[in-house]
Amino acid sequence: MSTAKKPHPESGPQRPHLAAEQLHSAAIHLLRRLRRLDGEVAPTVPGTNLRQGQPDPASETRSRVAWTASPARLSALSVIVFSGPITLGRLAQAEQVRPPTMTRIVHALEAQGLVTKSAHPDDRRTLRIAATVRGKRLLLQGRNRRIRALAAQIAALSPADQAALRRALPVLEKLTHFER
Repeated sequence: MSTAKKPHPESGPQRPHLAAEQLHSAAIHLLRRLRRLDGEVAPTVPGTNLRQGQPDPASETRSRVAWTASPARLSALSVIVFSGPITLGRLAQAEQVRPPTMTRIVHALEAQGLVTKSAHPDDRRTLRIAATVRGKRLLLQGRNRRIRALAAQIAALSPADQAALRRALPVLEKLTHFER
């Protein structure tokens, strides 16, 4: 019978793997929880009938439709908003999809009035996709709503947990920049 001790699962070479599993699971669950907010609360971005200064119900309806966009469309819109005008190829690469898939996504975003397409100034055969004011507003409203919800959850944590989270944030930020 061996008297050698087994290493504790929280120490030794398995520790980074266990931490990676926990972080992966927590990140996915947190993202899903925040994405559910998009389905639960459809923001309105009412337009205005400029002649009469009255709310435009058709514009409000379009905003609700835009917000019910698929996660793929919202993700693409996020890249477009935060990167600035981008080519279809680079957008497809950023979203890790094939160009034909991204073409369909961009067409849907354009039909919803969230992006515009224009010829690239250096190569007229290349399209540049840019977010419209409405697209930016819609995306930022959703982002702000998710941040408020997350801030409320953080505020409900104990002071010690809040401090631990603040200490972990720089490390988590480093993980977002790792390269293969």
